[in-house]
Amino acid sequence: MASRTVLAHRLFTGISRQHLACLVAELAGPWQTGVEGRRHEARGGARRRAAGAGARHRLVFVDRLVVTLIHLRHDLPHSVLALLFGVDRSTVTRAIGEIRALLAERGCAVPDRPGLRLRTLPDVFAYAQAEGVELRLDATEVQVRRPLAGRGGRRAFVSGKKKQNTMKATVIADRQGRTLWTDALRPGRMHDATAARNEGIGACFQHFPDVEVLLDDGYLGLRRDHPGQAITPPRKGNKISPPEVLEARLRARHRHSSKRITVEHALADHKRWKQLTRWTHRRENLPDTYRAIASLVSDRNTTG
Repeated sequence: MASRTVLAHRLFTGISRQHLACLVAELAGPWQTGVEGRRHEARGGARRRAAGAGARHRLVFVDRLVVTLIHLRHDLPHSVLALLFGVDRSTVTRAIGEIRALLAERGCAVPDRPGLRLRTLPDVFAYAQAEGVELRLDATEVQVRRPLAGRGGRRAFVSGKKKQNTMKATVIADRQGRTLWTDALRPGRMHDATAARNEGIGACFQHFPDVEVLLDDGYLGLRRDHPGQAITPPRKGNKISPPEVLEARLRARHRHSSKRITVEHALADHKRWKQLTRWTHRRENLPDTYRAIASLVSDRNTTG
């Protein structure tokens, strides 16, 4: 068994000890509630022993949180983590599944608003309209394992852009590159604009007419449907355009790119967690993993 103090260091978990303490205080209650709920369901009724009686967890809640953070940050195998913490591999697997779900449900922190978190796309648009925030939206892809031959829907994960099997995440950030929201991931073959529409961005544009979102050239359809709100860079001039027109459009595209680049910085923050560089586990667990990492990264919104 390795030292618990060493394993809780920022180099392993990716977060500071103060941040870790805040997570413990925030998630310990929901985790204990979930444990008691599962026990109640397994017993089929109320407990008969006194509170505190019975077997103890070999991996206490703080260790479960640290195990999950190390797994998200460095993608260490469950068997290696089990060896470090002196427990069985199945214990680590169960602990990571529990804590990852709790982290994914937290949502993203809001700048200068401690305690307020954004969990849905309407939440983000309502916040942006109330605070006058100009949003930046973009999609990123995470490589996943190829589905087995003969399995239905196999081609849905083949990305036309990367020529790999991927899943696509849509992310919204503000002008300082702070993550505000990420969606449920979609198969990589789906177009960026289609993924955003499936999350209900069209209805959000209608209900929040003052919100502006900066997009790239992959969202020209949204600009057509929601002019003045979905803002993409000006189209490139054709070859017969006067030189001054070409130069003006090039400068406009550069200004737009300079303003939108902050969402790329947010995506880079996410990819610093090794599990999002290439996903080698079950595809159905990737959405919770991405939302969990996004929530951890967004916590810097409240701490600067």
